[in-house]
Amino acid sequence: MNNSELFARACRILPGGVDSPVRAFRAVGGTPFFAERGEGAYLFDVEGNRYLDYVMSWGPLLFGHARTEIVEEVRRAALSGLTFGTPTGREAELAEEIALAAPYLQMVRLVSSGTEATMSAIRAARGFTGRNKIVKFAGNYHGHSDGLLVRAGSGCLTGAVPDSLGVPAGIAQETLVATYNDLSNVEALFRLHRREIACVIVEPVAANMGVVPPERGFLEGLRTICDKEGALLIFDEVITGFRVAYGGAAQRYCVTPDLAAFGKIVGGGMPLAAYGGREDVMSLVAPLGGVYQAGTLSGNPVATAAGLAMLRLIRREQSTLYPLLEERAATLEEAFRAAGVPVGRVGSILTPFFAKRAPGCSEDTAMCDTRAYAAYFHAMLEQGIYVPPSQFEAMFVSTAHSREDILRTADAIAVACRAAGR
Repeated sequence: MNNSELFARACRILPGGVDSPVRAFRAVGGTPFFAERGEGAYLFDVEGNRYLDYVMSWGPLLFGHARTEIVEEVRRAALSGLTFGTPTGREAELAEEIALAAPYLQMVRLVSSGTEATMSAIRAARGFTGRNKIVKFAGNYHGHSDGLLVRAGSGCLTGAVPDSLGVPAGIAQETLVATYNDLSNVEALFRLHRREIACVIVEPVAANMGVVPPERGFLEGLRTICDKEGALLIFDEVITGFRVAYGGAAQRYCVTPDLAAFGKIVGGGMPLAAYGGREDVMSLVAPLGGVYQAGTLSGNPVATAAGLAMLRLIRREQSTLYPLLEERAATLEEAFRAAGVPVGRVGSILTPFFAKRAPGCSEDTAMCDTRAYAAYFHAMLEQGIYVPPSQFEAMFVSTAHSREDILRTADAIAVACRAAGR
C-alpha cells in the first residue's frame, strides 16, 4: 500500500488516522508519509522515498536512527523476555546513570512516558507541600494529563485548541497560568494565592511553542520565588534532558530544581521516562510513602536496555558530542537568518519562525505566519528533507547528520524560504 492508501485505512480506525495529533499534517496540509525504516539521519517511507530527518522522533534519537550499539542491547534484552512484572537490575542501573548526569536527583522513579513523569512529579510536590495549586506557563506542554492541558503548547497550538474537552473545570481551576519569561507575572500569582501553590513547573527551554530560550535571570528568578514561598520548582526536561547538555538545562543554566521529569533520550527510542529529585520529597512516593504511583510496564527490561546503551554512549562521547551538535545546529540557524527567517535555538534544537522576530512567550506566537510555514515545509519535503509539520515544534539535530547533510540542508533552506515568500 502507498502512503495515501495507508492513511485512508488508518482514518477508518484511528482518530484522524494517527496516534498523536501532529503526525496528521493538519497544520501544513497534505497526506502524511508512513515510515518503513530509519537509518542514521534518514527515514524511508513505504513508497521507497528517502528523507533527511530533522524530527528524529521528536527528540530521542541523539545518535540518529538504529544506532548499532543501542539496537544490539535491545535485541539481547528482548531475547531474554519482553516484560516480567518483577524488578530487574537494569532499573537501578539506569536510574543511577540518569543521576550521574544530574546529581540533584537523589531518588528516581522510572515510568513509561513523559506525561506520567510530569504528572507524578506534580503529585509528589502536592503531597510534600500539602497544597493544591500549581503554576505552569502558557505555551509550555507537559503532557496530556488533565491539570496540565490548560493553555498548553505543542499540538494544542497547532490545532488552535488552547484547552481540551473532557477536563473538569474543578481540576483546571487548580492550574494557574503565567507568561513565560515574565517573573513579575509569577510573583503576582503568588501574591494572590499565597500558601496555596505547591509548585511551579516549567520547560526550562520552551520547545512546544517553537524553541524559546529562557531570558537571562528567568530560571534563577523562579528558583528564588519558590524558595521564598515554600513551593517546589519542577523542570520538565523531557526534551532538554541530555539534549542541551549532558546534565540537561539544569546544568546549562546552573539552576537546580527540586524535582525534574526526563523522557525521550533516556529511553533510547523506547517508551521510557523518569522523574526524581530531593530525597525528602521522593521518599513520599509509594511504597515508602502515601503518594501513590504505579505502572505495570514501568522499568520495562527492553526499554531500560535501550536507555542504558544510549546514556552510556552519551557519557563516553560527551566531550565531543555537544560541541559537534552545537556547531551543526548553528550552521542551520545561520542559513535561516540569511534567508530572513528569525530562529529560536538552544544547542541542537531550533525553530525557524515565520514572523518578524522570534517569540519570547506564547502570546508572541500569534504573529507567526503558519501559511508561510506550510509552504516552507512542503518545499523542504520536495527536496527530500523532513522538518516538523508544525510551526510550533522543534527541529532536532543528531550526530548522524553529517557535515554534508547540514550543508545540503542549508541550501534547501534558502530555496524553501523563497517558496514561502521570504
